[in-house]
Amino acid sequence: MVTAHTKKAARVAGPCPTAATMAPGRPCPAKIFSVPGDIKHLETGQLDALTAAFTAWKDRAKRPDVRLSRGRVWVIFLLLRHCGAKLGEVLTLDDRADIEWRTGVVRFGGAKEGDVLPREVKLPQAVADELARCFDDPAFLSLRGSVLHMDGGYVRRKFYERGQECGLPKELCNPRILRHSRAVELLRGGVPLTVVQTILGHGSVNLTAHYLSFTREDIQTLVSYYIHKEARMKTSARNTFTGQVSRVRTGTILSEVTLITPRGHELVSVITNESLEKLEIREGVLVTASIKAPLVILVKDDDAPVSSMRNRLYGKVLRINMGAIAAEVVVAVDEETEVCALITDESVNRLGIAVGDPIWAMFKAFSVVLGVD
Repeated sequence: MVTAHTKKAARVAGPCPTAATMAPGRPCPAKIFSVPGDIKHLETGQLDALTAAFTAWKDRAKRPDVRLSRGRVWVIFLLLRHCGAKLGEVLTLDDRADIEWRTGVVRFGGAKEGDVLPREVKLPQAVADELARCFDDPAFLSLRGSVLHMDGGYVRRKFYERGQECGLPKELCNPRILRHSRAVELLRGGVPLTVVQTILGHGSVNLTAHYLSFTREDIQTLVSYYIHKEARMKTSARNTFTGQVSRVRTGTILSEVTLITPRGHELVSVITNESLEKLEIREGVLVTASIKAPLVILVKDDDAPVSSMRNRLYGKVLRINMGAIAAEVVVAVDEETEVCALITDESVNRLGIAVGDPIWAMFKAFSVVLGVD
């Protein structure tokens, strides 16, 4: 989200959730996406066949020097297969410093530089155990630290040979295809788009989205969810909504921006023309709208209150957190939309606000701060 101050975040990926563990109501890309035709990748059966070809090739080695060479290519294959990394990234890894065998974490990017942390990828436990077994081989001892430092051309040639052995088309017999295949595999497993972005090391979620093909409605649902989730993590404002800009009305100094949330709620924000241009806001763009809780006014009235406030959301009081001076009142507008207001405890008592009461949550257009991805 574009704000006045931007801070770089560490690219650290923990264990990946699967479709089975995702919360109810969360949109799952695995259920609806297809892979664009220009994205070359291997399906599950092809990945298994390629793995079997590498395993058999490794096990056929008789001479010690051949076993060592093939063993090195084997561990490179496993890292490429399960990390989604580029060949150049794997070939520069220091197996002593960049791989934590006990936890199965591979660190790409080396030591911390400034405020940018290395990208970390968690390996499946079975793969981590196999790699640990390989590196315990006495033949690897003299090469520790540089086991993975092999010639890229040689590695690509061995990939091509193994791919031909298991009947893969020529264009699919290279390490780059494994990166694409891992991305598709993770997405089909229900791993969120932003997590796959982190694992692959993409600088923008738009690059990761190239692996997906959706209808216009699917795109709006998914992007709205992830931008909304990201926005809630990166801002102190309790009230953050995602929506598509439906109308922009520009004046001499200020502009009025109207957006529609995925649940159909209309919000209005007034910002400067300079901000409108800087954020490149126009009709059809997805934006986030944030409103601080102290700026939300609560009104107990069965009918729509007469007020100059442009933004009005009607719901029921979900919960009240009373404090010594102030109270936090959360209003459920619908099953997915909540609004939080921070008012005095005296106001709660004077209005007689109780859980379950119907209530209006209102805020001025000038109180709505817009952001874009």
